[in-house]
Amino acid sequence: MVINFSTKTFVSIISALIICFYLLGVFWSFEPDNIDLQTEVTQDASADNVAPVIGYTTTTALIRVAETLLEKPGGYLSNDALPPSVFLDNIPSWEFGALEMIRDLSLVMRQEFSRSQSQSKENIHLKSAHPKFNIDHASWAMPSAESEYKKAIKALYSYRQELTEVNSQSSQFYARADNLRDWIAKVQKRLGSYSQRLSASVGRDQVNIDLAGDAQAKQSTHTASNMQVKTSWWQIDNEFYEARGACWALLHFLKAVEIDFNDVLENKNAKISVEQIIRELEYSQQAVWSPMVLNGDGFGLVANHSLVMANYISRANAALIDLNELLSKG
Repeated sequence: MVINFSTKTFVSIISALIICFYLLGVFWSFEPDNIDLQTEVTQDASADNVAPVIGYTTTTALIRVAETLLEKPGGYLSNDALPPSVFLDNIPSWEFGALEMIRDLSLVMRQEFSRSQSQSKENIHLKSAHPKFNIDHASWAMPSAESEYKKAIKALYSYRQELTEVNSQSSQFYARADNLRDWIAKVQKRLGSYSQRLSASVGRDQVNIDLAGDAQAKQSTHTASNMQVKTSWWQIDNEFYEARGACWALLHFLKAVEIDFNDVLENKNAKISVEQIIRELEYSQQAVWSPMVLNGDGFGLVANHSLVMANYISRANAALIDLNELLSKG
């Protein structure tokens, strides 16, 4: 039997596929909702028949944020090689921002939160999880990013389970001010970078302050004393969504820290600072009603979403600096 397809039929099929791919791409591009962390902790502890201990909430936050990357609509998209996800860039940028925060926290948990001193033994589960989160986020085979992230999440579950075992001393979580400061220092640099890149959406002349504050400081090669800083128009939406993803993940991590480090924060009279940071990060997650990220000039007629996001991030970062100062005091 011979089947003849007319040009009209062929065009109709292609058009239908394009529309389906477009609608699917729009659905997959929706950002995940915020996680109700306290509910998740209560449900997990009840299912495991354990009482949440110090570190349980922070570990749960890290697990849930990582799982969201894999289980949101469309799954993990950054390494997809087929349509429609191969044509998407906003949500993969969002994923990368969240992943960077996951990597920072998993590193600090491995090196600081789980160790009593510099020469103490590393936790085997965190030692396994951390490098798996650092695989190339775009790797799709041998191994794929998803498979490594799943292994890392499994190791975190094992670590969390051992935290609750009264008769086991193999896994610990130390909620100390110096440990918390180590993590905050990493977050400060991350947010500072996002703020700089977002603010550069309009382009501006900037004085080189790389060696400021130290008269004897030197660098490898000479750089100009003044430079033009500008993020490409083609990249600004990626920068915007990467910052959104990072702020979304950080929001949940700070809510967990507020619980696990409660006594430390109260002792330093720093809980209000954490609450202020959380509030600024919540503002950064407000809905974007524009169909695209606009890049207006300064006080021009068109909005500049990047500058708005940079404002929230800068305020959160300033509050983090204040928090670090409070934690450093005796």
